[in-house]
Amino acid sequence: MEQALAPTAEAPATGLRANILSPLETLAQSISTIAPTTTPTMTIPLVFVLAGNGTWLAYLFATAAILLVGLSISRFARYTSCSGSLYTYATSGLPPAISGIAGWALLLAYIATGASVAGGFINYANVFLISLLGKPAPTALLAILCVAVSTFIAYRDVQVSARLMLWIEATSVTFIAIVLALLLWHNGLHLDPAQIHLQGVTPSGVRLGVVLAIFSFVGFESATTLGAEAANPLRTIPRAVIQSAVFTGLLFVLCAYLETLGMHTAHQNLSESTAPMRVLATLASVNLLGPLIDLGALVSMFACTLACTTAAARVLMRMGHNGLVHNRLATAHHKNATPAAAVLVSGLLTALPVAVLALRGVPGTDIYGWMGSLAVYGFLTTYGLAAIALPIYLKRNHHLTSGSLLLSIATTLAMLLALAGTLYPVPERPYNWLPYVYLAYILCGMVWFAISTRNRSANLSAT
Repeated sequence: MEQALAPTAEAPATGLRANILSPLETLAQSISTIAPTTTPTMTIPLVFVLAGNGTWLAYLFATAAILLVGLSISRFARYTSCSGSLYTYATSGLPPAISGIAGWALLLAYIATGASVAGGFINYANVFLISLLGKPAPTALLAILCVAVSTFIAYRDVQVSARLMLWIEATSVTFIAIVLALLLWHNGLHLDPAQIHLQGVTPSGVRLGVVLAIFSFVGFESATTLGAEAANPLRTIPRAVIQSAVFTGLLFVLCAYLETLGMHTAHQNLSESTAPMRVLATLASVNLLGPLIDLGALVSMFACTLACTTAAARVLMRMGHNGLVHNRLATAHHKNATPAAAVLVSGLLTALPVAVLALRGVPGTDIYGWMGSLAVYGFLTTYGLAAIALPIYLKRNHHLTSGSLLLSIATTLAMLLALAGTLYPVPERPYNWLPYVYLAYILCGMVWFAISTRNRSANLSAT
């Protein structure tokens, strides 16, 4: 008779405040890391450059791939919860040397995503400052301000952080939904033949569009980093992962289709628009909502920076527990019950690349694209390793089914195809250098793992 797999939740020995986050606040962590407001305002126009009238199809395929990942993650999350997210899932099924790669990859993914949206924050902040004051602020100063405030909130209280992120995203998405609904109302319910028949669309364009569309979803699994703090985590976290994937997937497919339709109606090119939602708000006769949506995108990028700092700190904390980084990062603040040292390090690592690039005169939109593309490598690596670890973990605990095995294979193949799409055809500079930067980073992590393992073995032998 098969032994049942016993669910296990992380013990409160981490020093984090247990059972403090409601299901809605746990969901807010994933939603805010996705930053759904940024996709209609910044990412969909970029996907349109590649996929054209097939942008909605690219997002449909991306949603399917992310749902495969979400189903794999939720299988883990039903049986174990911890602050280490996918890194701990990989640890439970893979050798330490391989699972260590997942830890370093996921840490980079959250840090780079935080840096990416901080770049987006710079861009939108200066748009508003120019319209209000007639001149922009120093971009490096805006980057440091965004990351510093996010770090302070994450340092102080995870519950305040989650509630703030929830209200920010809910308000922004509501404005976008109003514009899209009014757009349909004013223009009538009719299909766009150019999109339905994929006019001018090429398979390679859609494939490349899918890879970029996946960036819209990255971080949807970050609710798993709250395993020590969510109420009833073995039930709440799997639901949050699937709900965030389904909700944002439907939103992005709908936005991609309606934005393309609206820009066709307005006789404008979506790929050339710097503020597509303002155009659509004007088309829907609600001009006031255009600037409000742009403001929502600005605040959403701040919320995403906050969410990424929150998630990265908990991954760093788990890595400290496992000896991959200094054990000082594995401790929690005695009063705030947050991983204070890990939060400060995460905030510093997020601010550094944005500030350096901004000081070198790189625009916020380029920072968003460069750092976001780098983050995708980390997420794809971690998603793939977690999918490989799933059947090993379940078999070890006598709970493997054919369905779980097929899910693991399908998810792994989807991640490999997505990774291949980032490498071929070879992208233009500086994107063609990003795989080498990522590979060098992972190699450094592996060397560090080998050195720390040897030092621990030497210390054990000495005692």
